[in-house]
Amino acid sequence: MTGACPPDSRSHMLFKSVYDRDPAARNWLEVILCYSGVHAIAVHRFSNILWKCHLKTLARFLSLLARWWTGIEIHPSARIGKRFFIDHGMGVVVGETTDIGDDVMLYQGVVLGGTSWSKGKRHPTLEDHVVVGAHAVILGPITIGHHSKIGAGSVVIADVPSHSSVVGIPGKVVHRRDESLPHADLEHGTLPDPFGDAINGLNERISALEDKIRNMK
Repeated sequence: MTGACPPDSRSHMLFKSVYDRDPAARNWLEVILCYSGVHAIAVHRFSNILWKCHLKTLARFLSLLARWWTGIEIHPSARIGKRFFIDHGMGVVVGETTDIGDDVMLYQGVVLGGTSWSKGKRHPTLEDHVVVGAHAVILGPITIGHHSKIGAGSVVIADVPSHSSVVGIPGKVVHRRDESLPHADLEHGTLPDPFGDAINGLNERISALEDKIRNMK
């Protein structure tokens, strides 16, 4: 990391979250100019204030401009915590009644969507320290527990306990981490593969049955 961060404490917090999660980030000027996720979050912070002040059409228009500029769509009503980070970001969608806690990270193509046309709560809640892999889809008014990880390409339609790893369509909890251990990054290469394990198990049973048939002959 080169270059000093701006002196403002909020700016320092934002840039530190980028530096901590993206080793490609070299200095604060590069982050300001080149990180679409930072642009989208900055616009959302302002449009969310406008939304709360009942300037809702203006807020929606600003979010539309941000989508054109960044490829990231965040509804101005969505509630987002501290140190939120979107890596790359193209195709990310965050719905109106979404709640996002602190230190959450989304990769490109993530959709936090709804499954109902009702006016109430219809989008997900992501608690603190959740990491969502590229092109994962989380649908409905469900809760993703704190320190959980959603694997790339997963489709999650049910609540996820804290400290869990989820993969698949529909998403299944394949691992629950000891809460006393430190939080780990989303390492897709180390996530369990329940579907591959099931297929391997079937192959082993078929091989065993074929051996029995040969022995009977």
